[in-house]
Amino acid sequence: MERETNDLIEGRNAVMAEIKSGRAIDKIYVKRGENKGSIVKLLAMARERGIAVVETSAQKLDEMSASGAHQGVIARVPPYEYKSVEDILEIAREKGEAPFLVILDRVEDPHNLGSVIRSANCAGAHGVIIAKHDGVSLTAAAVKASAGAAAFTPVARVNNIASTIDELKKEGVWVTGADAAAEKSIYDADFKGAVALVIGGEDHGISRLAAEKCDFLVKIPMRGDVNSLNASVAAALMIFEAAKQRF
Repeated sequence: MERETNDLIEGRNAVMAEIKSGRAIDKIYVKRGENKGSIVKLLAMARERGIAVVETSAQKLDEMSASGAHQGVIARVPPYEYKSVEDILEIAREKGEAPFLVILDRVEDPHNLGSVIRSANCAGAHGVIIAKHDGVSLTAAAVKASAGAAAFTPVARVNNIASTIDELKKEGVWVTGADAAAEKSIYDADFKGAVALVIGGEDHGISRLAAEKCDFLVKIPMRGDVNSLNASVAAALMIFEAAKQRF
């Protein structure tokens, strides 16, 4: 498994999710004197698991923070271990479910990645696939934006999205890409069975090669004055349309 070098998790929901998931946590830094609201439960859970808790100044937390929105708590964890695509397929097999995957092609905003992971988790997807060299990795900002979902939803990072699509098709997974120029609407598509949804980046959508590899292309119908959605919003609509048909 490949490891991510980033080792800080920020924000109350994200840190609490890490504790609940059972993932190893080296140390939790908390703003000195912070003893109200959800932080009380978080600290109780940390002590129950024997995790070291260090009180520190708000200035120190600000210096450590990459997101600037740590909410008074930062956890230091071992490097994130990416799963393999086969790991994700095995999770589906163990659950006795047809694989349900989300593929992000050229998504560069960590907040969009985190939001997509959150939507994928809420919709029951088995995992998310991202590109190693052409897109964002699972940074602290992405983990925070996932609101804890990154602790439970496996993420695979692959060398080539197009090749991965080929591999999934060999495993019997139908691959559907989001493309504004497609003729078929997401509401007319069949997302039952083994499916992978390909969502493109913020500026250019999915790559030409990835689009050619997809079994189908679908669009989100729009009737307003603007003709595009934020990548994570488009992903959520597509993910939950698939979930509605599957579960």
